[in-house]
Amino acid sequence: MADQPAYPIIDSHIHLFPSSELDTLAWNKPEGPLYKQHSLAEYASATGGPKNLEGFIFLETDRKHDLETGLKDGSGWEMPLMEVEWLKRIALGTPKEGEGHSEDDKKLCLAIVPWAPLPSGAEGMQRYVKEAAKHAGEAFKKVKGFRYLVQDKPKGVMLQDGFIEGLKWMGQKGFVFDLGIDQHNGGKWQLEEAYEMIEKAHEGVSEDNKVTVVINHLCKPDLSVYNQNDPAFVAWRTAMFKLSKCSKTFMKLSGCFSEMPASLKQAPVLEIFAALQPYLVVILATFGSFRIMFGSDWPVCTIGVDDAWKKWRQVVEKFCYLASLSEEDQIMIWSGTAIKAYGIKELM
Repeated sequence: MADQPAYPIIDSHIHLFPSSELDTLAWNKPEGPLYKQHSLAEYASATGGPKNLEGFIFLETDRKHDLETGLKDGSGWEMPLMEVEWLKRIALGTPKEGEGHSEDDKKLCLAIVPWAPLPSGAEGMQRYVKEAAKHAGEAFKKVKGFRYLVQDKPKGVMLQDGFIEGLKWMGQKGFVFDLGIDQHNGGKWQLEEAYEMIEKAHEGVSEDNKVTVVINHLCKPDLSVYNQNDPAFVAWRTAMFKLSKCSKTFMKLSGCFSEMPASLKQAPVLEIFAALQPYLVVILATFGSFRIMFGSDWPVCTIGVDDAWKKWRQVVEKFCYLASLSEEDQIMIWSGTAIKAYGIKELM
């Protein structure tokens, strides 16, 4: 493969957390591989500090929360709001000692996507976002959207009246919704429900006020499936065509290592690309380069993978090269789509 031009890169999906707040993460256990600080010092080491890395978009890390007490007295929002304050210190360049970032790192923080209580409806969202703005201070201008992770929730959550109402409120206020679903572990119903959710959220809403939806990680298909006639692949492909027909909907080229068998994670880049090719072809055919964005899912991507960030970058480079994408198409995938979807005005 010929050397690829060094286009500007925006990593559209990373997670950060200091060692002092590990126990606020709902999923991170002391015996787990990520139970240690993952801040910008560690991120810089993982990426190798490429000169063309313009910055990143932070995604909430599923901190412990309680919807009911959050609405009642705000105590159920304590840990997600603690995360907002953590990102404030990064975005404004005011670190506490030992948190692994410096004042200079603030320029890398291009957008913040915190947690939000979407099932609480418009009223709950309004109250929470008001609190988040207080905790973020000047950094709130970098809050471009919110995520309420639905991949581990039961059927029907995405279709509840409050959830749809919350999405419509976000659209009116210009906030993006990051959608995290999981076909591999959750089942194909999540794909079907996600499409219905977007349809309901956009129903009766003007184009300008429709919520923008950024779909995470290709919806997490089972990447041990290589047979394109397999029912799981057919269901995923069908869903990609349906989801791509929804307006103001984007896809992150991210999170794939987590859905690969262990042997593929350790394989050479070309072998990984070959295994992913059927999936990448579908994503390009459905969403097109102007609605696809590069993301690493760091540090989750590092579990069982050596040099994961660099390896994923090489996979995406091979994808761009072997698909014979134009310079304009490649610029969109590496950074342009993220700028467009999240409205990052500083780089427009």
